[in-house]
Amino acid sequence: MQFVMQNLRVAFVTNPGLFLGSILVGLLIVYAATLWLGALQRLYFQRQQRSLERERLRFAIKAAKIQCKEAEQIKDIWNGYRKFQVVKKERECDGVESFYLAAHDGRALPPFKPGQYLTFQLNVPGAGKPVVRCYSLSDSPVRKDYYRVTIKKVCAAPGQPESKPGVASCHFCDRIQTGDILDVKAPNGHFFLDMSEESPVVLISGGVGITPMLSMLNAVIESGSKREVWFFHGARSRVDHIQKAHVEKVAAEHDNVRMHICYSRPEPSDVLGRDYQHAGRLTIDLLKQVLPSNNYDYFLCGPGPMMTGVTDGLAAWGVPKKNVHFEAFGPATVKEKTPMPSPSETSMLKRLRVTFGRSNKTVQWNPESSSLLDFAEANGIRIESGCRAGSCGSCLVAVKSGEVDYVVPPEALPEDRSCLTCICKPKGDLVLDA
Repeated sequence: MQFVMQNLRVAFVTNPGLFLGSILVGLLIVYAATLWLGALQRLYFQRQQRSLERERLRFAIKAAKIQCKEAEQIKDIWNGYRKFQVVKKERECDGVESFYLAAHDGRALPPFKPGQYLTFQLNVPGAGKPVVRCYSLSDSPVRKDYYRVTIKKVCAAPGQPESKPGVASCHFCDRIQTGDILDVKAPNGHFFLDMSEESPVVLISGGVGITPMLSMLNAVIESGSKREVWFFHGARSRVDHIQKAHVEKVAAEHDNVRMHICYSRPEPSDVLGRDYQHAGRLTIDLLKQVLPSNNYDYFLCGPGPMMTGVTDGLAAWGVPKKNVHFEAFGPATVKEKTPMPSPSETSMLKRLRVTFGRSNKTVQWNPESSSLLDFAEANGIRIESGCRAGSCGSCLVAVKSGEVDYVVPPEALPEDRSCLTCICKPKGDLVLDA
């Protein structure tokens, strides 16, 4: 430093004009460099802003297109039941069949939201009256020539005399064949994947609960989206593994899909790492072990115990309730947890009396019952049901006297002096035509 200062003094004494000129040129160079860097920074910032604006515009256009498409499709949604023909019946695995359905009138089908279901009215021999059941659509909504449902035959449990086979599932798997005509309501349901979003998702299923997840997975892939998808599925073994080859192919061909299969009872021929990635049941501990964080939207469908364990575990893990979505129909689904009534409220509720007019039976209300339908079944009163989510209308019962409260809002309000028993409870003493 001392050497530099000495040379500067010498340069100044020897030729002060040249020295000052050099200093001035240096300052001008620094100033110009500062202006240039500032311009580069402003240009970079402007490009970033334009990129963000283009991205926002892209998402806005995509959302607008989806809204316009949905608006156009409303005219194609039908009211009541429509005739569909089974154009193909395909065995998936042990006790599971897929049914491909085309409109009997030959018209193209309106798309649906991945995760929604179809409602069937079935004429089952010996049933006395039509049986109404709901089954999830199991393929991508972009198909316009067919809908697909995948149904597992529910057999009576061996060694359990009280266990009964599934009326509708057995009818489908044993009797319905290619060429048969079925009565079908339009796709419906609040459980679906929003295709206008890009946020990462975790799809969790067990057994035949894989059906709506297949629809969601196929929708993401066939739309060309790079949305991050974690696909978790639990089965007993390869024998019970629905759409095994298809999901494996999707995961192998798409970097945005990560597959994790759990076998609870693998066969000797099942190979860990080839047929499945985890031995044992699908649990919250596995999700916490595999997922990088809990910051996802979660979609669940499967056996009641699995869903209850996972939903409770996600809540304990700090996942917001709004980010957890589960299938809403079927007797083994997760019920929304409602605040426990106070002791005085419980005492009041226990005094309520529900009278089933046709059955000539009056029973004190049980505050722990999740709905009037569940309460009726617990007391030996048979009420027809289908979706158990207030959508299909098959549990509609006339109210002779009294009022009800809805646990969840129905998709469409029933006619006056009637109630959807699967999603309501009594407000006071109640008389039903059941």
